[in-house]
Amino acid sequence: MEISRRRALALFAGGAAVAAGGLGAAWRELRPAPGPGPDAMPTSSPGALAGGTFASRACGREVAWQLALPPGASERTGLPVALVLHGRGGDVSAAFAQLHLDGFLAEVVTAGTPPFALASVDGGDHSYWHRRATGEDPQAMLLEEYLPLLASRGLRTERFGAFGWSMGGYGALLLAQTLAQSGGPQRVAAVAASSPALWSRARDTADGAFDDAKDFAAHDVVGHPQQLAGVPVRLACGDDDPFAPVTHAFAPTVPDLAGTDFGPGSHTRGYWRATAAGQLRFLGEALAGV
Repeated sequence: MEISRRRALALFAGGAAVAAGGLGAAWRELRPAPGPGPDAMPTSSPGALAGGTFASRACGREVAWQLALPPGASERTGLPVALVLHGRGGDVSAAFAQLHLDGFLAEVVTAGTPPFALASVDGGDHSYWHRRATGEDPQAMLLEEYLPLLASRGLRTERFGAFGWSMGGYGALLLAQTLAQSGGPQRVAAVAASSPALWSRARDTADGAFDDAKDFAAHDVVGHPQQLAGVPVRLACGDDDPFAPVTHAFAPTVPDLAGTDFGPGSHTRGYWRATAAGQLRFLGEALAGV
């Protein structure tokens, strides 16, 4: 089912807030703090926004999606696309109604970044974008259901970008690692991860992030940086973010680290908006050659 831009915003603007994964007992707050941290809003009006739902066998439910285009662009022009993975407690609305990534996309493309589309999708409250013991598999949903839907609308999906924050930042990195393990060609052209929910030990993880220690080990991003070889990665994480220590230690181990945006900031929407333009410029340049 497809809905218009106005209907999409009306339906999704009241959705769950963008939220953060926890750091075990030391980080119990699941929603982003109101501050401190930098803030920014886009200066350009966004392009077209489409949205709808599809019945997902991988997730066992109806899944909502939204697609943002740069100003003046059409889906049928064969734009490349970046998947947008939301944080814990968030939903499909987080990317555009809350972080205004469609406005930042318009801003960077107007300034000269090669045009591309942003595709947001509902990955579940705390799925952490991998197959869970319940049978829910948002990663399979992305690869086997959502990307084919985007291709059917005229977008280029043979290779794609991945962008996420908090739980979604972890999910974007994990997606690239999973495809590397598949033995086929690497389909992820680049990863932009903001405040990624990264842990180095199973005992430190947030409640519900993994089924158990075995599940953590099977989906451990930090312990297998070599699986990101060949994928340009850009990391953004504020110095006061609870995920900063692990993210900052992880960065030098990434084989094709394209850049970092480390400095003042915390685990807030303001910080994610303040760093969004840099993340999108990076993705646009990486996708220009696909």
